[in-house]
Amino acid sequence: MARTPVPVTQHWTHHLPLMQQTVLLLALRGPDGLRKYHPSKYLLRFLRRCVLVSAYDGRVLATPGEPGGGSFTGPAYPCSLPTVDRTTDWHRPMSAVVGNYIAALDEVPHHFQLHLLHAAEIVGYRHPSPYHADFWRGTYYRLVADMHLRPETPEELDLRLGDDPDAWAAREDPAVRE
Repeated sequence: MARTPVPVTQHWTHHLPLMQQTVLLLALRGPDGLRKYHPSKYLLRFLRRCVLVSAYDGRVLATPGEPGGGSFTGPAYPCSLPTVDRTTDWHRPMSAVVGNYIAALDEVPHHFQLHLLHAAEIVGYRHPSPYHADFWRGTYYRLVADMHLRPETPEELDLRLGDDPDAWAAREDPAVRE
């Protein structure tokens, strides 16, 4: 039986500025040229679960280890991680996934890394579940620290990725102006 068409993005994302929604969508595509089980793929699966409704299941998959999702939004744990309660106790194993990703960053295209970093920031500041937001905000802080940078505040994020063209112009480098 055919489903009634609904947005593929989770309801909470519909309240974000259009620029932030766009950043999230662009980050959901994996990087080209990396092996199928690269650490980035597991982190992306969980990001997709936090932003998208699983097309495979027709519902939100709320935790990284919950069964379902096919290969695009499938479980985010590599087989090598210890078995945990897949509905509640996921911060520690997912922290290991982030660590594996950071350890493999030399293999990751920089452009993809920035998309993922900015998506982690948005989910970390805006996800309605404090548990999920805490994980992604911590991931954002780790990714920023790895680049020897300081994180943006939520207010700075909204200036950079709000829907105000004057705010964009005030922040852009003269080299990118037409």
